[in-house]
Amino acid sequence: MLTRDIRTLTGCREGYLIRVGEHGIADNGQGGILQPRGRWPDGAIAIGYWNEVPVAVLSEPGEEQWLPARHWLGALPEQSFGLISTALQIVRWAQDHRFCGRCGTRMRRRPGEFMMACPACSFRSYPRISPCIITLVTWRDQLLLARSPRFPTGRFSTLAGFIEPGESAEEAVRREVFEEVGVQVGRVSYFKSQSWPMPHSFMMGFYAEAASRDLHIDGVEIEAADWFTADQLPGLPPSYSISSALIENFLRGSATRE
Repeated sequence: MLTRDIRTLTGCREGYLIRVGEHGIADNGQGGILQPRGRWPDGAIAIGYWNEVPVAVLSEPGEEQWLPARHWLGALPEQSFGLISTALQIVRWAQDHRFCGRCGTRMRRRPGEFMMACPACSFRSYPRISPCIITLVTWRDQLLLARSPRFPTGRFSTLAGFIEPGESAEEAVRREVFEEVGVQVGRVSYFKSQSWPMPHSFMMGFYAEAASRDLHIDGVEIEAADWFTADQLPGLPPSYSISSALIENFLRGSATRE
């Protein structure tokens, strides 16, 4: 597992390395992403320890044949999810915050923590994390799944959206569900969370009980939605996603009740 203790890595310049390029993540030649232990090149950023060995990530142009992050999320064991997610988000942060958002001066990374500081105005920048809700709406033994225009053909998933300023997660659940499919919900219950690295979302998973089954699809973010039962499901999201976990957990509970 990944241990995020970068304070003890100040001055460390060797260990495992993850190479992230424009098209994907480099294979280590053995079906994984951790390059053999060695000295890190300039520009590598330490992100913690992997099984007690220091690990860093390097952003580079890369090669077209490097497999995309989504491939690795599905191909590697579940415990690798946090490693990939951290590497991708730190790379994005380092790329997007090279200059001060207040005065435009080039930022300097502070050793021992995920923070950049402006030498001119002291403005600080931390990795961006965008809080989101992701919700499985249910009606008795049925689950509401929807389709975004961006999804692969045939795939349906749970509803999701960003939390707005001043809004609680539960308020966001009710708002997003009503905006996207026109359904009012009653009880809202928390499930679990997941850090989603495309590009920097923090997904908080919820179940929401529908007050009615009538749907009014917004036609913009959602192009189709319907109620499904366990024996009649559409194409579902990938197994490594929290959306899949919400669905599978509900289906197990539904089967137990039956």
